[in-house]
Amino acid sequence: MSEKSKKAKELFKSGYNCSQAVLGVFCEELGLDFETAMKIASSFGGGMGRMREVCGAVSGMFMAAGLAFSSGDDSAVNKGEHYKRIQELAQRFKDKNGSIICRELLKGIENSTNPTPSERTETYYKKRPCIELVGDSVEIFEQYLKEHIEQKIGEKYTN
Repeated sequence: MSEKSKKAKELFKSGYNCSQAVLGVFCEELGLDFETAMKIASSFGGGMGRMREVCGAVSGMFMAAGLAFSSGDDSAVNKGEHYKRIQELAQRFKDKNGSIICRELLKGIENSTNPTPSERTETYYKKRPCIELVGDSVEIFEQYLKEHIEQKIGEKYTN
């Protein structure tokens, strides 16, 4: 388990939502202060506002990818390249966990969409996969960063 994965799990256990925990470990190196990152990611926990849609840990990974790779250019080519990257990250998560949808990942555990978050108790952490999904998202994105940083370095020296 990587140091970032450990830190993300600690953030989650300290009360931050899954999206905040993932984005939080990458924000500073990607040029975003922690407080702003926590505000941006706050809406994405529990599968987007506890609606059990896209897993918040996955959403946090996608936000980090936007900071790391998006040019912000609105051209179709740039959007297409970035969307391809997001789809690849989603597929890596699906390959490991079977889905990127919160309610599917929590199937048989709890699928309440009540906006009030569940109390964070030891039982909460034991019965849910969320803390592991946070760690998976961080490790998938760390690996992706490593692969693409090495690729850029290689391109620099071969061109």
